[in-house]
This record gives sequence, C-alpha cells and structure tokens, in this order.
Amino acid sequence: MHPINYKLKMNTTSKSIFTLVSAIIFNLISISTLSAQTVWLDQLDLSLTTQGWGIPKKNRSVDGNIMTIAGKTFERGFGTHAESSLFIQLDGKANSFTAQVGIDEEVKGRPSSVEFVVYGDGAKLWSSSIMHEGDIARLCSVKLSGVKQLELRVTDAGNGDSDHADWADAKFEAVGVASFATFYPIPSEPYILTPKPSAKPKINSASVFGVRPGSPFQFRIPATGDRPMTFQVTGLPQGLKLDPKTGLITGKLEKAGTYAVQLKAKNAKGKAEKSLRIICGDKIALTPPMGWNSWNCFAGEVSGEKVKRAAEAMVKTGLINYGWDYVNIDGYWQNNRDSKDPDLQGKLRDEAGNIVPNKRFGDMKALTDYVHGLGLKIGIYSSPGPWTCDGGAGSYGYEKQDAETYAKWGFDYLKYDWCSYGGVLNGIPDNDPNKVVSISYNGGYQLSTAVKPYKLMGEYIRQQPRDIVFSLCQYGMSDVWKWGDSVGGNSWRTTNDITDNWSNVKGIALAQDQSAAWAKPGNWNDADMLVVGHVGWGNLHPSLLRPDEQYLHVSLWSLFSSPLLIGCDMEKLDAFTLNLLTNDEVIAVNQDALGKQATCIQTIGDLRIYAKELEDGSRAVGFCNFGLEKVDIAYKDLNKLGISGKQKVRDLWRQKDIITLYAEKEPLSVKVPAHGVMLYKFTPVK
Repeated sequence: MHPINYKLKMNTTSKSIFTLVSAIIFNLISISTLSAQTVWLDQLDLSLTTQGWGIPKKNRSVDGNIMTIAGKTFERGFGTHAESSLFIQLDGKANSFTAQVGIDEEVKGRPSSVEFVVYGDGAKLWSSSIMHEGDIARLCSVKLSGVKQLELRVTDAGNGDSDHADWADAKFEAVGVASFATFYPIPSEPYILTPKPSAKPKINSASVFGVRPGSPFQFRIPATGDRPMTFQVTGLPQGLKLDPKTGLITGKLEKAGTYAVQLKAKNAKGKAEKSLRIICGDKIALTPPMGWNSWNCFAGEVSGEKVKRAAEAMVKTGLINYGWDYVNIDGYWQNNRDSKDPDLQGKLRDEAGNIVPNKRFGDMKALTDYVHGLGLKIGIYSSPGPWTCDGGAGSYGYEKQDAETYAKWGFDYLKYDWCSYGGVLNGIPDNDPNKVVSISYNGGYQLSTAVKPYKLMGEYIRQQPRDIVFSLCQYGMSDVWKWGDSVGGNSWRTTNDITDNWSNVKGIALAQDQSAAWAKPGNWNDADMLVVGHVGWGNLHPSLLRPDEQYLHVSLWSLFSSPLLIGCDMEKLDAFTLNLLTNDEVIAVNQDALGKQATCIQTIGDLRIYAKELEDGSRAVGFCNFGLEKVDIAYKDLNKLGISGKQKVRDLWRQKDIITLYAEKEPLSVKVPAHGVMLYKFTPVK
C-alpha cells in the first residue's frame, strides 16, 4: 500500500481540518481502488512459456478444448503440458495469486501425473504435490507481497506422457497495474564461437566407413579449404574408383574385409591427409548418420522440388564438406486417403500392388539419381501399419514389395514409423478411417509384439542389393535399444517427437542415459532431429531455443552419438546456425569410431557433467548447465571422469587449447552460462 502523505500544522483552522479529512478520504479511496485490481493470467503474453509438447493456450486446454478438471469446466485460464515454465515480472506489485490446478480431462484413461509449483524470486512458495488424471482441482493460493519475479512451473512426475495441465481461474490481485510482463530469463542475442575454416585443405571424415559386400559404394571425401581442390586415395581396393575433382568414391566391393586407405586433398594453399578404414562386412552406419530431414521444416508441405533444393543447399553452404550427406523425406510423399489437395489424391498402389508416389514427387528414381549426382544420399519414410501418421499408404501386408521398391528407386535410408500399427494390434478393420494415428508412446505391448513388424521389414531390407540404413521410429517403446540390433536396426528413436523449446529438449536430454550402454558402431540411440535454424512443421520461425540452449543441444547430441539430422529450412541458414553445424571438432565427437555414448558421470546442483571415451584415448566432456544461474566453479574431480595424469584441455567450440594440467593436482576453472555448455576434450600428454 502507498503511505498517506500529508502535512498538518499545529495551529490548524477548521479549514485545515476539513482539508485533512478530505485527504484521508481521498487516500482511503485510492488504496481501496488500488487493492481491488484483478489481473487474469490469460491476459498476459503466454508465448514465452516453455513446455514439453504443443503450444500454450489461453482459456483452453493444450489440445484446444474447454478446460475440464475431474468433470468441472473452467472458462478462463492457461492450458499447458509438462515440463512447463512461465516467468512473470511482478516488481512487487501483486498481493496474491490464485488458481484451480489439475490435469485436463481430455487425457482421460491415459497415464499422467504432474506437480504444479509456484516460485517467487527463486524460492518455492507453493506446491500442489503430485496430481494424477482424475484428481479434482486443487486450490493454489499464494501471498506475493514484495515478490519481483514469479515462475509458474509444471513438472513431470514420471507417470506417462499425457501431462496436459491446466492453471484454471488463474488471477492476480494487483496494486496499481492492469497487466504484467512475461519474460524468459536466458539471453537471446546470438554469438558465434566456431572459427572460420582454414583456406588450406582439411579432411573432416570419420576414420571408418562400413559397406556390405556387393552393395553400391558411395563415399565423398568431406574436406574444407579453398577450391579448386583435387583428391587422391592410396590403397584403394579393387572395385572402387575415385573422381579426383569431387572426391567421390564409387563402385562395389565383392569381398569382405578391412581396407586401410589414405585420403589426400590438395589445393593451392597446401595438402591434407587422413587415414580411413573401409570395413566391408555385415555392418553399416559405423558412425551415426548425418544429414537433413524434411519433417520439422515442411511437414505436409514437402515436395520433390523442395527436397532437391535442400540437397543443393547442403552443397552450396558447404555442409557437405563436414560430412552431412543424407537428405531424408519424412511423410507426405505418398497419395493421401483423406487429403483435399489434388496433388495428394490418387491411387495408393497400382494394380500390381506397387506403392504410388503423389504428384509432388512423381519419378522417385529421377529424384534419387539427382541427389546421388550431388554426392549425397537420400532417405524415405513408411510405417509398419496400413497408414503412415499423415494418412498415406503404409507397408502393412506389402513389406517385401515396398523394400524392393525402395531399393529399385535407389534409396539409402528408411525411417519406419510405428503410427497405425497400434490399430493392427487392437484389431481395427483396415478400412477404419480413424486408425491413422494409433501411437502408444509408452508401450503397453509385449516384447514379441513390439519386435515383430520391425523384424519383418528388417529382413527384407537386408535382402536388397543395396545398403539401406534402417531407422526404427517407435518412440522408445518396449526399451527398443535392447532389441533394435536384433531386427537389423541401425538406429532407433528413444523419445517422443522433439520440439523447439527448452522443456522438451531438456526432457529428452535427461532421459538418454538409460539407453547409453546399447550404443555401438552400427547401432545408435536416436534422440530425434536437431531443432536449430528456421523450423516450424510448415509454419516456419526461428528456433525458440535461445543461443546458449542451441549450443547445449548440439553438444549433447554429439556426446550422445545420436544421428545428427538437421530439421530446419536449408535455404534459410544464417551465420549462427551454420556456426552450430560446421564445427568439425564438435562433429568429430559425434563421429568418433569407438562409438561410445556419453553418460552423466556427476551432478553438482544444476550442472551435469557428461563424459565420452574417444578412439584415440582422449575424452570429450560436456559441462552442461540446466539451471537458471551461471556456474562458476573450480572443478577438482577429473578422476571421476576417468581422466588422470597430465592432460591438454581443448575448448572444442572455440577450437583452442586452454590449459595443460595434472588431473590429480590442479582444478579446472569452469564457467558455464545458464542453459549453456562448455565442451572440452582432454588429451593425455605423454
């Protein structure tokens, strides 16, 4: 409240008394008016909310329905999804906050549990305790006198993924203001750490490449440096040939074995060499696939022409010179059973049962030939069910035929998405138009049931006369990392779909340790696509991740040995995004031939420290700050990370050596921004 300010002389007259009484009445009226101001939460800008799925909704649930908690409906409020966080600048001008909180009834029958928490200036002011689907709404009532910054948080209590949370009837009692500003407490100004590449040649390939006997061989030597550049390979085995102008190696190896070759690149500024082991045998994808996927950019608007332009951009921007080589179509290449778009209408299959591309794609063989002609590879998408997630024809009942078709067209990669296979398991008739999306993220299926459709397609993929990377997409159900290799999988999704917000990326990152032990050459845990650059699933916008969060995102996916698939518009790559995607030393952590996935070795408050063993005996270490405060510590536990003796410490993002120290004797100064990372390589000094 505002103090009552007035002056009174000791010898006041009746006029002075009247003035005094008037002033008191005026101030009392003012105080009453100020204290009565109500500010509804739905009046604020909710767009700065971070949440695990979907977008924040005003006066609706996260699915866009009238908010309903245990049968009771609410007209006003804020619908979100755990993990969720909204920051509000109060500046001491709110007396209280009240709301009715709970899980929205739209998830009825699905496992879900959350906790609603209110923080004021970093201190916990109130908690709902854990709430489940079906619980009646709980009253949140918090006194806010003096609080400057408020956070409304919804945490995932670990039971299911349908955590649709409502802050219903949410409002502030305010003092002298009609609204409050929302904010996000992480800096938004981009900054570039990756140095420009040298004009001299540098070969950026992994040290190993896998191919099966008799399969078409395609390997382009990725090298930075001024053009023109010429290439040479010594020790190239019989059956392979090199184009010295492009660095593209093609042909076939008929005999299994390991072939040690020496890659060489030369331009006017100098020369470069690198050793490569070509392993012709049973395994492919000996390092995680790197490339681009159309979904997070174009979604249902993808076309053959857009795929071509993405491939061209990969060459023009120089990404191809860092090892990015797959260009993958994700959905909407088939005719669609429900679409009103004439370009997506037509036969699903011809009279012989062969799947038919839609008018946007047309001649698939011509498309793959075009991409291969650029020195790149290309991927396609299907489902083990009768329908893909977007309503196109799936492979159910046509697995062998589709595998043969993809090979004949010339595809190098297949993403196989669970989608409507849930309907098959539940006995839904083939002609039921409502079964297109029958995804059960949490599994609930017996192991043999989960394995069956992937084993079937995996066998047919292996029978084809060309190598096709087999990517299993069933969202981590039934601990896929434990059996993905047995069905011929080269990678498998460990998570639900990624979105470009901090809560989602953080949740995915923190869940990766459980599958780490199963990562190895040819078998990779897929944490989903990179959400950097312009993304939007058909509604393009710059990634909602702040710059520090994007550095952390790319660093962790590299430490995790996850497939690196760019999800943005390749024709809108700005300098900051290119800096994230063209750091050869960070990429080398992902592409390390040892194939070990980093795990979190130590946690200090909000700082999580991930370590990854590398083939040369060194270790990559990510000091990852998941908190809202900068970390500044003298780190003394290098032995816990498997690091001992004299070590050279290199900052990989800045590509510069920072110190040489004795692990047992000297602490390492570690300063990490909020939601940021310091990515180091520790190399033993003999």
